[in-house]
Amino acid sequence: MASKTKRPPENRLSGKTRRDARPAVAATHDPLFNDSAQKALAVLEAFGRGRRILKLTEAAEFASISRASAQRCIHTLEVLGYLRRDRRGTGWALTPRALGFAHAYLSGYRLIEQATRHLVDLNRATGESVSLSEPDATDMVFVARFPSHKRFLINMSVGARLPMYCTASGRAYLSVLPTAEARELLRRSVLRPLTANTIIDAGRIVALIESACHSGYACSDQECFRGDLTVAAPVIGEGGHPIGAINVSAPSSRWTLEEMRAKLAPLVVETARAISSGSVPQAHG
Repeated sequence: MASKTKRPPENRLSGKTRRDARPAVAATHDPLFNDSAQKALAVLEAFGRGRRILKLTEAAEFASISRASAQRCIHTLEVLGYLRRDRRGTGWALTPRALGFAHAYLSGYRLIEQATRHLVDLNRATGESVSLSEPDATDMVFVARFPSHKRFLINMSVGARLPMYCTASGRAYLSVLPTAEARELLRRSVLRPLTANTIIDAGRIVALIESACHSGYACSDQECFRGDLTVAAPVIGEGGHPIGAINVSAPSSRWTLEEMRAKLAPLVVETARAISSGSVPQAHG
């Protein structure tokens, strides 16, 4: 049951709450760790989630660094061409050069190359949005996206991330992980509601993951966005280890979850198996 207080709800797998689901950087005793590089990357990561322009104080706050450190990082990134002043001169924004990191990751990526034709076929067969996502810490990150052929107000761009615990893709991925690994990822997650439908009870989440393990697919009923229904299946790489998941998302104005289970889930599972049959390497490369 969701907590009625303003505190983050208790994660019942660990009995503890965490402010941040992302792994902490423990570099105190690492002689090779570069603090300056970490701070610069933290400033770059502060952008996004609707934050296109950041002031100095905001960049420092979101990057969890001092104002002086943020100023040095911003100046360096501006000189290097990754940041620019906004038109009013009150803050900074990313430049197109920042996309070079995404291009470097996606370019020549065997998983995407192998999956693309199958995802296009699934997109044409369903007429709805189709995506491929990969795990990063406790999130799933979109690495390929083919939008719906019909009107759909929810737009998730490549690079967007959503929590594993409340997404069909995340549960599909967790369903084929070794039990200990799946539980550890859930233990590290901050279980908080994104909509009125978000399931944050750890026991129920585990039950949904176990159900996905038996059925071969997972579902999400408006748990991240109102009106968004999703069905997903895991993609398996070399050695039988999961490397991601594919999903079909559709609006509740056109579908019910029962209809998606009956008509779309078999197509999603079939597509995931076709992608997996190529024995994609576990790591990018």
